[in-house]
Amino acid sequence: MYVLLTGLNHRTAPVEIREKFAFSEDNIKEACQELKRTGVIEGFVLLNTCNRMEIYATARDIMEGQAILENYLTRYSGLNDIKPYIYQPNCYDAISHIFRVTAGMDSMILGEPQILGQVKDAYQRAIDYRTSDGVLNALFQKAINVGKRIRTETDIDRHPVSVSYAAVELARNILGPLDGKTVLVVGAGEMSELTTRCLILNGVNSVIVSNRSYDKAVSMAQALGGRAVRFDELAQQLENADIVISCTAASHYVLHRENCFEVLKARNGNRIIMIDIAVPRDIDPVLVDIPGVYIYDIDDLQNVVDSSLLERQRAARTADHIVDEELIKFNEWMGALYVVPVITALKEQIGTIQQNELKKAFNRLGELSEHDKNVIASMANSIVNQILHNPIVNLKNVAATNQGHLYAEVVNKLFELQIDNREQFDDATYKTGNPG
Repeated sequence: MYVLLTGLNHRTAPVEIREKFAFSEDNIKEACQELKRTGVIEGFVLLNTCNRMEIYATARDIMEGQAILENYLTRYSGLNDIKPYIYQPNCYDAISHIFRVTAGMDSMILGEPQILGQVKDAYQRAIDYRTSDGVLNALFQKAINVGKRIRTETDIDRHPVSVSYAAVELARNILGPLDGKTVLVVGAGEMSELTTRCLILNGVNSVIVSNRSYDKAVSMAQALGGRAVRFDELAQQLENADIVISCTAASHYVLHRENCFEVLKARNGNRIIMIDIAVPRDIDPVLVDIPGVYIYDIDDLQNVVDSSLLERQRAARTADHIVDEELIKFNEWMGALYVVPVITALKEQIGTIQQNELKKAFNRLGELSEHDKNVIASMANSIVNQILHNPIVNLKNVAATNQGHLYAEVVNKLFELQIDNREQFDDATYKTGNPG
């Protein structure tokens, strides 16, 4: 049984190609039925996000299994040729890939946390639809644990790497927990809305929106569960706001000394963080001289992002070592499942040939003493053992390497072995539970 992967992601295919591979719940059920009917794909898990579509599968024949997955996805997408967009790594690299994916190391945003939950959902769906098998159960349980371990032992997901999350980080640094805080949003553009949504996710529960077009302010306020105020009432709203997010298209300061100084001074030093995402800037930097007022512009946010990305890249190097460590453990377990049945079948096949040839030889030789039969049988046994010694030792040595499954497959093909390891793979999952 071999682990296969056929997939594409944001690095290999543009969005107009990726969207052709998107799977709805009904499509996944249809895929289950079609792939099961092939008789070649033993089990599979389909991971489908906005940035990737990957099918992890198990099969007894690598080439045949990969061809079936490629042909299925070609038909599903409606494209004539999907080879330029997909990847089909070998078994070892497929296992390494799902470990890295689950840890957020293969994401568009390094270390993004959502992918761990998406992998869990994909695996649970496979369990619900009964498309997973023993090998995939072990693989995905291990991958999820690797993802959790990397997030626990490194800082790969603890530093903001987008402007919106950098704004959240700055607000939290100044104000502490954001639960119960109020945000005043100036401008009804996409960046303002995205940043405000990030603040809401982190505890902000009161939103005020102001915009030159009052209708647009009302529309955004409804989308965010807040309230709209007219633009000429903007300065007065600073009295109770904790956070200001400003991003308008104005060519001059929107919040300045003339309209804001007295309101901000009347706060008596109560802290307010003003985040100016606009270019040109919306907020007059001289307001920072008022006690309790903190102002950050887009360059400040970008500095946070750049610094955070360096921290995540540093964490990713540590994560690489964890993946390598866990990969060795898993492949030692997996390698035994590949190699042991091949060795067993090889010994049985050669042993059967040995016994059959001994019977033929004894029949031709006529009457032989038990001593003579034992000598001939011992010689035949010694020859077989010496011939098999190096191949078996070498198979065991490569079992946990990235070539182990290939060696096992080659020996299987060369000797046309009769291997039925379905029960072994299923039982191994139950016995090891969570390998490593």
